[in-house]
Amino acid sequence: MGDDILLPPLGSPAARSRETVGSKAAALSSLSAAGFPVPGGFVVTKAALGLLSGQSSSAAAESLKAAARAAGPGPYAVRSSAAAEDLPVASFAGMYESYLNVAPADLPAAVQRCFDSANADRIRAYESAITAGSGGSKSSIGADAMAVLVQQMVDPAAAGVAFTANPLTGDRTETVISAVPGLAEELVSGVETGEEWIARAGSPALARGAGGVLSVESATAVANAAARVAGHFGCPQDIEWAVDHGGTVFILQARPMTALPDPVSWAPPGKGSWLRNFRLGEWLPEPVTPLFMDWVIPKLDEAYNEAVRRSAGIDVPMGYAQVNGWYYVSPPTPLALPHLLFGSERRAVPYFFNSVVRPIFDPAGADRSVLRALEREWRTECLPEYRHLADTPPTVTATATVPELMDLVDHVAHRAGQYLWFFAATGGAAWKMEMALARFWRRHVASALAAKAIPGSPEAMGYQALLGGLSPTLPAQVPYAVYSIDWYHPTAGEQFPLHVQVTQAEAQQALPSVAADRRRAAEAACRAVLKGTRRLKKFDAILRLAQRYALLREEQVRDFTLGWPLLRRCAAELGVRLHNSGIIAAPEDIYFLTLDALRDDGKPLQAAVDRRRTEWLRQRKLAAPLALGKMPPLLGNAFDRMADSARSTRNLPAGALVGHPASPGRAQGRVRVVDGPEDFARFLPGEVLVAKATAPAWTPLFADAAAVVTDGGNLAAHASLVAREYGIPAVVSTGNATHILRTGQMVTVDGNAGVVITHDD
Repeated sequence: MGDDILLPPLGSPAARSRETVGSKAAALSSLSAAGFPVPGGFVVTKAALGLLSGQSSSAAAESLKAAARAAGPGPYAVRSSAAAEDLPVASFAGMYESYLNVAPADLPAAVQRCFDSANADRIRAYESAITAGSGGSKSSIGADAMAVLVQQMVDPAAAGVAFTANPLTGDRTETVISAVPGLAEELVSGVETGEEWIARAGSPALARGAGGVLSVESATAVANAAARVAGHFGCPQDIEWAVDHGGTVFILQARPMTALPDPVSWAPPGKGSWLRNFRLGEWLPEPVTPLFMDWVIPKLDEAYNEAVRRSAGIDVPMGYAQVNGWYYVSPPTPLALPHLLFGSERRAVPYFFNSVVRPIFDPAGADRSVLRALEREWRTECLPEYRHLADTPPTVTATATVPELMDLVDHVAHRAGQYLWFFAATGGAAWKMEMALARFWRRHVASALAAKAIPGSPEAMGYQALLGGLSPTLPAQVPYAVYSIDWYHPTAGEQFPLHVQVTQAEAQQALPSVAADRRRAAEAACRAVLKGTRRLKKFDAILRLAQRYALLREEQVRDFTLGWPLLRRCAAELGVRLHNSGIIAAPEDIYFLTLDALRDDGKPLQAAVDRRRTEWLRQRKLAAPLALGKMPPLLGNAFDRMADSARSTRNLPAGALVGHPASPGRAQGRVRVVDGPEDFARFLPGEVLVAKATAPAWTPLFADAAAVVTDGGNLAAHASLVAREYGIPAVVSTGNATHILRTGQMVTVDGNAGVVITHDD
């Protein structure tokens, strides 16, 4: 029997039968026969191995060497090709052994070891899982259904993987390319994340990483090759590729994409605009777990609306919804406001004017007419009542009945919803007063500073320097601080009890003087150019109120989640009861129930829990837009004007990541993308903190951070205010910094311009 039959070369008819040569070899043979650039090689089937083993070792070795010489010069890659591998329902990726850079003399041993790997325990475990998932239909996966593929090694300048549909969003119009220099072993194994490109209509753009692995031309060549492979097979493909030093793209593997989700749509859930960064959205930096969305958020919203009606005599309902698991809220449009105002009590119009509109152009008038009284009511009534409820001892939840536990959840959510109104009205006035300060600075101070050439650093000359270093001590960490208000996430006291105690003990220590010195210098510079004018008194009045309300907002932010330890105890106790009743497999599964299911008749609910958790984990990886639909002109323009007022330049660097300038200064450091509290311990001094958003539980990281960058937020968000207190640059509202930047990447954060500049290492 000739070697070309015994060991069929790739592209030959004998090497295209999946049952004989396995899925990997059959796919590459099909591509090779169709003219795709596939490294030359041949296949060793199980039957061929038996025939070779009947020969002398030298004769068998010579047969392999002859087939290798026919394929082309070595060294070679020796890889598995199983019949049940690379299928639409199961990829078996990384299950079998592969051997790279194998010399011709070492081919027999490498081929044998590759065959032997088919009997590994991990193969059997994966086979059992696939069998169970397919309803008991077992495929032949072991050594009898396996072949070994031998191919020429490519000397790659770069290598990686390409998905011809976005594996995260399911978008069939996007090709996602990951690339690393040289071989792609660490990328495929998950050790490296690599540089990421996304190609739409064949045109690629760098989506993650500093660049430099692929050029636009080579990324385009990879995208086009991948698209042709997908067209050849008629379905989305997961492709391994390599680009040699001459620029040729080689296809090393092609398999159907498994578990490809339906395409993700970010269509607004209703008319008008839908914002992710508004009201509760600032506190929800990732998708919301089902029970919190179904139970706690409606209670918060109901209590908030009641508090607005009681204070202002007006109903201002805001629609809210989930889009791909993420919370969005729809504020009323300016066109709807007259109907809402004039259809309410007579006091509604003046109250709305004084609390919502007036702080933007007359902070002192707003403070005098409404806001100061609201703050007093918050301090003397709302906060003490909320704190009293939050102090409910653990013995109460441990002995409460299920109805009593559910009532406790309702009560905490109600108090927190009331608190949210005071926070929105008084603490929320902070950004409006900041806007008034920015407008005054731009009209009456900035040009005068430039004309008189008053000495001072560029950082001291931006108006935001006037709002930094206001607190004489470190912001105290509290045990009820949260990463997210979604009760799925532990509070700071649960996760870092010792760290919290240390931080509180240190809270009386003075803050570094950088921010305070910068503020004093900025105040002195402003007063110098206003001296002798009638505007100096107005400046002092606006500045005093903007500074006071900035501190008030951070104080209210800190205590908003007073009730969250009690909420968490109630949820945990309910979870234990359901687990003991056999309804869920573990107490923590409660977060993936719905409220109706919680009140159900006691039937097992684990299948629904598992389905919802899987979906939630997938949604956590999505880059959720900050806005859907059309932004209301009044609100949108206000945020834009505020950011533009703070921005030091209109000439932004090409290719920079642009956000809102939230805290002045300029710093360089390596990125640390922090997804949540589980990553806090890995954060190193001098790194740039990159997060979806920050909340009070994140405050200790600011002491070590060189700068802060967030996906969401605004100029009055937690990240902005705390960064100013610590005197470090911050850029917020970038939209997708956590998806574009990578841990370890060197960047410069310019908090004056509101940009993040990436550097090649």
